[in-house]
Amino acid sequence: MSEEYREFDAADYVETKQDARGLLRAAAEEDLGDGAVLRAALKYVAQTQNMSALARDAGLNRGNLYKALSEDGNPTLATLLKVTRALGLRLRLEPVENPAQGMPSAKHRDLPAGITSM
Repeated sequence: MSEEYREFDAADYVETKQDARGLLRAAAEEDLGDGAVLRAALKYVAQTQNMSALARDAGLNRGNLYKALSEDGNPTLATLLKVTRALGLRLRLEPVENPAQGMPSAKHRDLPAGITSM
């Protein structure tokens, strides 16, 4: 006798803002650096909302929002910021325990005008 499985859909489990924050936080921590995991989690959270209202609140076209969050999507930073803000969330940068190897330090790169150190 074979068992039947249904596809896991995180949107089935996101019922509160705390659930959404937890899913997005976990996705950001697990993302491999290409943004795919975070984008997929953002899509799941967005699907728990009214997409038309979310697009309007984010100042985006509904079709463009679907495209940006699709599997082949590549949302810009501006889109990510607009969508997270419309969801009542914000992106936050924190130091990581094991930063990427080979990342140049502030001493070894040119800084933008007005910034003297990092």
